Amino acid sequence: MLNVTRFNPLVDAFENWSRGVPVWLANAEARASAPMQFRMDVTENDKEYQVLAEMPGVKKEEISITINGNEVAVSAEVKHEKEVTNGGVVLRTERYYGKLQRAFTLGHEVDEATAQAKYNDGVLQLTLPKKIAAAAKRLAVH
Repeated sequence: MLNVTRFNPLVDAFENWSRGVPVWLANAEARASAPMQFRMDVTENDKEYQVLAEMPGVKKEEISITINGNEVAVSAEVKHEKEVTNGGVVLRTERYYGKLQRAFTLGHEVDEATAQAKYNDGVLQLTLPKKIAAAAKRLAVH
């Protein structure tokens, strides 16, 4: 039998160029292994600020909240480990260690003593009461 192959210089040049380039396949598990920046919603009423932060996969013990006047910082130390085995032979081991952090400034100072934090199903809920400002005192000149 006779095999006839048509010469196409453009296709052949591309195949030769791409032969050494690695191909990354879309893998949802690989993309999800490193945590991304978490999203936050901040709302305000007359008495307090409400903050909702989506932090899926983070344990309650890993979350740290710092309040300094009207500045609030939320951070989490994330440790993600995964090991897949097949009959005692390790096929793949994945780890991620990192820190997620968000900081923001509010319009009023926060009363740290009455602030509350709840974490449920990957959502951190902060209730940050506004500090009652002391009324300006007028001094009499004698």
